[in-house]
Amino acid sequence: QVQLVESGGGLVQAGESLRLSCAASGSIFSINPMGWYRQAPGKQRELVARMFSGGTTNYLDSVKGRFTISRDNAKNTVYLQMNSLKPDDTAVYYCNANVEWKPRQYMSVWGQGTQVTVTT
Repeated sequence: QVQLVESGGGLVQAGESLRLSCAASGSIFSINPMGWYRQAPGKQRELVARMFSGGTTNYLDSVKGRFTISRDNAKNTVYLQMNSLKPDDTAVYYCNANVEWKPRQYMSVWGQGTQVTVTT
């Protein structure tokens, strides 16, 4: 019943920026954490950034200083501001949320993915 809808991907040149958005809807009591993963061609999926309800964040080392995660808890929405994009950032980006959908019942929910392509 819980769904994540992503938007904001696209095709950009190196050095440009994109902002990804992900909104969760459905039966939701709480979400903790919420964040973004990516999977590049020929590589395994990796955590890009995540944010816990209290504001604590984790970032992939290669995106530190360039990407910023933010979260609107009231809207069950998470954002990823991606600046100074590099070709190595090219991947499908997936939103992920650990959702409490019933009291003390949790599940990990994934979005459908949004393509980010960065050209030289």
